[in-house]
Amino acid sequence: MRAQAGAAALVVAILTSCQASEQAKQQEPESVASSPMPSSGSPEQTPTLGGREPSAINSMPLALVLNVTRPTADVRLADARRMIASGATRWSAIGQSGGQMRVLTTRDRRAAEVLRAVRGSANVLGIVPAGAVDPRVRVLTVGGRHPLREPERYPLRTRSVDPVPEVTTIAAVGDIMLGRRVGDRHRADPGAPLKPLAKRLAGAEITVGNFESTLSTAGSPTQGGDSFAASPRVTAGLRAAGFDLLSLANNHVGDYGDRALRQTLARFAKSKIDTVGAGRDLAQARRPVIMERDGVRVGFVAVDSIGESPAATRAKAGTNRLNMPPRTGPLDRAALRRVTSDIRALDKRVDVVIVLTHWGTQYTHRPESSQRLAAQAFADAGADLVIGGHPHWVQGWEMAGSAVVAHSLGNFVFDMDFQTKTREGIFLEIVLWGDIVKAVEPVPYVIDADFTPRLTRGAPAERIFADVWQTSRGPFALSS
Repeated sequence: MRAQAGAAALVVAILTSCQASEQAKQQEPESVASSPMPSSGSPEQTPTLGGREPSAINSMPLALVLNVTRPTADVRLADARRMIASGATRWSAIGQSGGQMRVLTTRDRRAAEVLRAVRGSANVLGIVPAGAVDPRVRVLTVGGRHPLREPERYPLRTRSVDPVPEVTTIAAVGDIMLGRRVGDRHRADPGAPLKPLAKRLAGAEITVGNFESTLSTAGSPTQGGDSFAASPRVTAGLRAAGFDLLSLANNHVGDYGDRALRQTLARFAKSKIDTVGAGRDLAQARRPVIMERDGVRVGFVAVDSIGESPAATRAKAGTNRLNMPPRTGPLDRAALRRVTSDIRALDKRVDVVIVLTHWGTQYTHRPESSQRLAAQAFADAGADLVIGGHPHWVQGWEMAGSAVVAHSLGNFVFDMDFQTKTREGIFLEIVLWGDIVKAVEPVPYVIDADFTPRLTRGAPAERIFADVWQTSRGPFALSS
């Protein structure tokens, strides 16, 4: 009961700064509470954070956090305050499904202990300063505000020693295939499948994906009916959807031979969309891309482990190849050392390193063991995130050291309508605070009959998430 008492004491302090009516509070979610929330010690102690008196008072969002496998939702500000004040014990108090809820705050426990309890159980709600949050938990929005993406406008606040660092947002999607039947269906507007999600994707400061085709047919198809070429006009739709960077490290960028691959590279360069993971030679294919937003530098490396597209050499165009099972194995240790050397060098130049991979077995939720070996090597070299594609189904997540590994996001735009699973996927909304990855949030969608991804909720979303978490490890595995 101490956690409930601590929560009640906290909300009394929060409410002292709120003079407006509940209706006004809902209309003005950016209003803040001025009360501090201590991280440890008894309620009688002088409020502190981390055992120190703040040398200068900063304001920090007070986040409601839950296990990653629970569905997220927006909580009304009035409900959040009422829940904290009453020491509510049921998820329905904040509009969540489920029965009993255990609320833990940093009034009586250290933030690390609260987060550990949240990671271990889907029945725990934690209340912690947002500075303590990491990608191994989820945060709830309150009053329509996200504590990590828009900390200055989030309504529940606490006192902090440190200010909130620069916030950078990234959107990452899976396999984009705008050729074959997709292109036939949308000849008048080749970028049409991107439009329903364009505003949301473009809202991120950096938007990335895997472009799984060429922009040229200047050659013979190398994979017969499975050769993918999109109209060069799709670049306008990609730009409108906010894409800043596309990985070409995949098994279809070479589908029409060397000349078409080189034309594809040139056409993306002309469109002002950066590419990574393929090039006119190995040096260019290995070249990382660095994007800077408000002083935060994010570096990207991409590798292809599937084959079919040629591997780049000193004199030949192709992909940045890292051979491994099931298509190009066994795991090429020399190539792995080359890739990790590139990651290590990039890590010295940027704040955050993201590795984009094309790997794994098609039509399964389970990663190959070689994916885990490679991901761990990437993390040891300095990668902060590893984001995979190619299996056409979503796959599980895990931690490799401090790096989040999402093995496969599934198809984003594709004409694979022969299976339910190939029409389901997630994209990621990533939040950085300075050089720290604070959140990696999955957003589910279903690809419709026009090969267009559309956001989904309810049972379809729950089914997609279940496919991810059931084959995940560590903090991302389904918990009780």
